[in-house]
Amino acid sequence: MTAFRIGSVGYLNAAPLTRGLEDRVHFDTPSALARLLRAGQLDAALVSITEVLLHDGYDVLDGFGIVSHGEVKSVLLAHRVPLAEIQEVFCHTASLTSVNLLKVLFAARGLRPALRPLERLEAASQCDAVLLIGDPALDFLFAPGQHQIWDLGAAWWGLTGLPFVYAAWALRRGAHTPALRARLCAAGRRGLAELDDLCCERTEYDLAFRRRYLGGNIRYELGPAEQRGLREFAGRLREFGLGPVSEPTFVA
Repeated sequence: MTAFRIGSVGYLNAAPLTRGLEDRVHFDTPSALARLLRAGQLDAALVSITEVLLHDGYDVLDGFGIVSHGEVKSVLLAHRVPLAEIQEVFCHTASLTSVNLLKVLFAARGLRPALRPLERLEAASQCDAVLLIGDPALDFLFAPGQHQIWDLGAAWWGLTGLPFVYAAWALRRGAHTPALRARLCAAGRRGLAELDDLCCERTEYDLAFRRRYLGGNIRYELGPAEQRGLREFAGRLREFGLGPVSEPTFVA
């Protein structure tokens, strides 16, 4: 195991997929993990799915990912003006997939507001429209405020009727082995089998929410339905003109 270089996000929603590997994983933001993968400093990382779609050179571990079938809670646009009146959105700089998902969802409504980086998370509540992901999104959701919440998982489901895949295990082609893939799958199976134990061990938010969030809002299966959702997203990225989009190669 010491020969494997693995990265993952430190958000609550990824915890089941690294069960038992916590002291052997490099935890970072999605955008930082993508940079490390591209630089050859990691062999595998749980990264935003657009890293896989927009950059060739990865295989995707079949079976496990971070997915929603509707409301996801932790990928959201908070806004104080109606969606049709939004002129600019400040985007969490850790995000990759959610920015592109937001572009697709806006395009489906004929909208193209300017997207700008949110330099400080502390400034989120001052923005008329702000895109947040992961634990910062949940923190914002639970804080008192004046914003309306547009859940992007629910919006995608309403648009397509398909699951949305936010992240998956990207394996640097030529650097992964059957032993590494088996270890990642074993961690995922253990995490799902011990999901209630994990919910009880974590301290973020409250236990009832952790159980609803990890046991309902977030799904971890990356199967045929999820792959259809992924292909739909890839097709919409192509239509949006976001550059060459690779078809993901799944490996077991």
